[in-house]
Amino acid sequence: MIPKLLNISLVISTLVSVVSVMYCVLCIWAAARFTSQRRRATQVGHLPPVSLLKPLKGTDPEMYASLRSHCVQNYPEYEILFGVTNLDDPAIPVVERLIQEFPDRAIRLVRCDKKLGANGKVSSLAQLAAVAAHDFFLVNDSDIRVEPDYLRQVMTELQAPETGMVTCLYRGVSAGTLGSRLESLGISTDFMAGVLAARQIEGGLRFGLGSTMAFRGRDLVAIGGFEAIADYLADDYELGRHIAERSLKVTLSESVVETYLPAYSVTKFFSHQLRWARTIRASRPGGYAGLLLTFTLPWAFLCVLLSRGTAWAWGLSGVALLMRWAMALVVGHIVLHDRKVARWLWLLPFRDLLAVIMWMGGLAGNTVTWRGDHFYVKEGKLVRIVP
Repeated sequence: MIPKLLNISLVISTLVSVVSVMYCVLCIWAAARFTSQRRRATQVGHLPPVSLLKPLKGTDPEMYASLRSHCVQNYPEYEILFGVTNLDDPAIPVVERLIQEFPDRAIRLVRCDKKLGANGKVSSLAQLAAVAAHDFFLVNDSDIRVEPDYLRQVMTELQAPETGMVTCLYRGVSAGTLGSRLESLGISTDFMAGVLAARQIEGGLRFGLGSTMAFRGRDLVAIGGFEAIADYLADDYELGRHIAERSLKVTLSESVVETYLPAYSVTKFFSHQLRWARTIRASRPGGYAGLLLTFTLPWAFLCVLLSRGTAWAWGLSGVALLMRWAMALVVGHIVLHDRKVARWLWLLPFRDLLAVIMWMGGLAGNTVTWRGDHFYVKEGKLVRIVP
């Protein structure tokens, strides 16, 4: 009985390994398609005034420099609204420093003390949108750093016909810890690859990324405002999905932004990855199940173990390793311009093995910890755990 089960397991792992190698090919092809289609958006005659909405809670690594990058945009007219829920938030001195440094820039600090839903970030966004001066919005996370032409590029792309949202790929800039490097490697060689693959498979994106979401105020009103997604865990995914359901395009910008990662310990890395896994599972349960087919190296290594090191299994494992490295370099180095991917490529097998553990952890539980608060996740929505 046991030999038969081992044989069945070997057949399954071999088939899935081959499928996983093909997934690497798909990601390389999707990255090549995105790169070949890249062209600077045709300049439009009029760039509309924009309100940048940035909810804050606490501080992030390199926060001042990241927020400052939004204050030096080569763009004719825009405002930046920073939202905080408490007047003792440590992010406030950072904003006050920016206001002092850029007196001619329209920068406001807004108290967002209403609780409009379980998702505090979305609750703040709804209150920021209510006091915004302009009819075009751009939302991104507080740890995002951008180039001076970022806003001009994104808003130009938003003027394309039938476009309802523009979102951006991003690369992680790691701190010096192992956990931070593993996080950065996962972003550049796995998560962004999955975004490009989804774009190709689905004929376009059907979701947004928290790195950038630019859209019109009228489209936000049409989906019920931020209040319509105020209880969802994956607010960026839901906002993009709601806009896409109005038969509008979610466009992937040519701009690639940066996110500065904390100096994660291995424990903190696991905690963050677990929240991420449960977020994906809550948002795209079918896609989460499909992630099983993307664990190229773990499946190939399992083949070697089950076959007791036969030559063909080692050959398959070698092909899997080469294709996984190729996928990582094409997406991370060529598309995202992450110059550190090649240096940390030797960590990829270890990181991919950890990804399997994180996938199982995401499958097993329904609780997440986010900015110090604890929640249950039920049908994609947050339910606060009262201490």
